[in-house]
Amino acid sequence: MSFSQIFAQLVALIGAVTVAFRRMTDPSPAPAWGSAPAIPTAKAQGAIPTLKMPTARGWAPGQTPVAAPGLKVNAFASGLDHPRWIYVLPNGDVLVAEAMNVERRARSLFDYAMVATMKRAKAMGVSPNRITLLRDADGDGVAEIRETFMEGLNQPFGMALLGDTFYVGNTDGVMAFPYTPGATRITAPGRRLATFKPGGHWTRSLLASPDGTKLYAGVGSLTNIADNGMEVEEGRAAIHELDLRSGSSRIFASGLRNAVGLAWEPTTGVLWTVVNERDGLGDETPPDYLTSVREGGFYGWPYCYWAQTVDDRVPQDAAMVAKAITPDYALGGHTASLGLCWLPAGTLPGFPDGMAIGQHGSWNRSKLSGYKLVFVPFANGRPSGPARDILSGFLAPDEKVSYGRPVGVTLGPDGSVLMADDVGDVIWRVTPA
Repeated sequence: MSFSQIFAQLVALIGAVTVAFRRMTDPSPAPAWGSAPAIPTAKAQGAIPTLKMPTARGWAPGQTPVAAPGLKVNAFASGLDHPRWIYVLPNGDVLVAEAMNVERRARSLFDYAMVATMKRAKAMGVSPNRITLLRDADGDGVAEIRETFMEGLNQPFGMALLGDTFYVGNTDGVMAFPYTPGATRITAPGRRLATFKPGGHWTRSLLASPDGTKLYAGVGSLTNIADNGMEVEEGRAAIHELDLRSGSSRIFASGLRNAVGLAWEPTTGVLWTVVNERDGLGDETPPDYLTSVREGGFYGWPYCYWAQTVDDRVPQDAAMVAKAITPDYALGGHTASLGLCWLPAGTLPGFPDGMAIGQHGSWNRSKLSGYKLVFVPFANGRPSGPARDILSGFLAPDEKVSYGRPVGVTLGPDGSVLMADDVGDVIWRVTPA
């Protein structure tokens, strides 16, 4: 065993002992969920914050997630390479962005342990940098045709098609490519529409405006709480609006530490997103959240979190805190809520209008959370009740291994719900039982 392996195991052991001690002295509070969550007082975790993540195992033959009553689940496609995001073309072809966090040199003791943990959990490594096309030509709910749609990209994530142009959210910016209807591959060079700083939170989700004139892109922060100063965070922790007619861009909303999934609420036409909040303040503090996004709105990061609660670890700006908007709906602490999709009433039996949310799962709390595809009901354009599971069973009961981790979610061409699982390397398909 090499020195680096021994060192990583030692740090992991320290982390495990720290987790056990915290659970004995400060039992995990009730999850912070809903429109009026009970968020525990912050407790700074010191030089070695809680670090816990299951080992990635994948699914055994014939094993699947657990579908909620009245639903069933099958593998639409398997054997992929870290599938993260899904986009359905007008002809019913399903595109899957395959990418991952790139392995890097550790910057501190804790960072070293985090990198080792992420690698064990299959959350860091060599990125495939590819978009794969899947086609279910015979309509049996399983894609029998698979083609490499694009390759040689730079950590691709968000995708959008408008007219004859296909847009890709690479980690370093948005690229536009010519598209021919029905094509199974794009090889033409693209043109750069926007440039973003890579590193840190690397995903770049995309969503077109209903009229097709704009693109919205989520760009996460470089660090946890602007640890290296605000200058390096310029243009980050924000949702950008790209005007496709003029070629100009601007920050649409800011103070969003890591806004990933984007979706329109159709009755109001309002943009919604799911956001991953900061680390190091406790299991449930602060919660990740689902929120409507106001034009020009500021949502607190890094100065404060839910209801303008100040983060004392950050040099403060009282004026920024005063204008921080309280999010709409808490999704539990460190659930890593990433995927977001509007589900019209009746898409799944017994489910009203609402948002489906892929929760990738925690790695930084004493009792793991997330690892589910959940649903938040809506009424009159707002969340209207407690969340419920669509898919669960991604995490072993002892929390030592994960079979899969939910990420992107979208409506399939046949009205099903499709969800990317980047540990199981599967696209799951949910339909009525």
